[in-house]
Amino acid sequence: MNEHLVSQYENKPHLQYFLSARKEMLPFIPKSCRRLLDVGCSAGGFGEMIKKELGAEAWGIDLSPTAAEIAKGKLDKVINAPFSDEVELPDQYFDVITFNDCLEHFPDPYPPLELCKKKLTADGLVVCSLPNVRYIDNVFHFLIEKDWKYQDSGILDHTHLKFFTKKSMLRTFENAGYEVLSITGINPHYWSGKKIFLLNLFFGKWIEDMKFLNYVVVAKPIRVS
Repeated sequence: MNEHLVSQYENKPHLQYFLSARKEMLPFIPKSCRRLLDVGCSAGGFGEMIKKELGAEAWGIDLSPTAAEIAKGKLDKVINAPFSDEVELPDQYFDVITFNDCLEHFPDPYPPLELCKKKLTADGLVVCSLPNVRYIDNVFHFLIEKDWKYQDSGILDHTHLKFFTKKSMLRTFENAGYEVLSITGINPHYWSGKKIFLLNLFFGKWIEDMKFLNYVVVAKPIRVS
């Protein structure tokens, strides 16, 4: 395990970073889900919600020892390790594997997406929330304020290793051998004021993706027979 990366998570200045249940992700989990693996499960809030709402078996995996220890009291099984081939996880076992703003923390998104193919059932899905680097507040930050300042959380979290637009999210999953079933914007910006009105008026479809802080990709592996 990368000790420097672990220390970065352990030194997050507020525990709230690990505690969000991500309720906005619930509608994307099929009600038929019986076994869930939450990659980057943090303190287990999301998996705990899935257990209560769907009666599913919920597993979690996370780099942070502190978060994983909390999650053990909520989930059926928790692994404190990187999501990699070295971790003992059952093959063809999970109906859904989730990445709730987690895939951007990997140095390369393709190995974890490839590993998911081995761990999912024949009809299994990946449900992945990703921060949108074209979110209007972030665009304002680097375009108008002329800055790219890393922070403790959010789009410019200093532990983020990759950045995505809606278009690059689609391309990443397609290149990884997945069929994208849907891509949906969540956590919308409150569009208001004359400046936003003028932007919409003159640029229309060219800025519509800038409204959403995150996009959720629902995808299934393309199985070669």
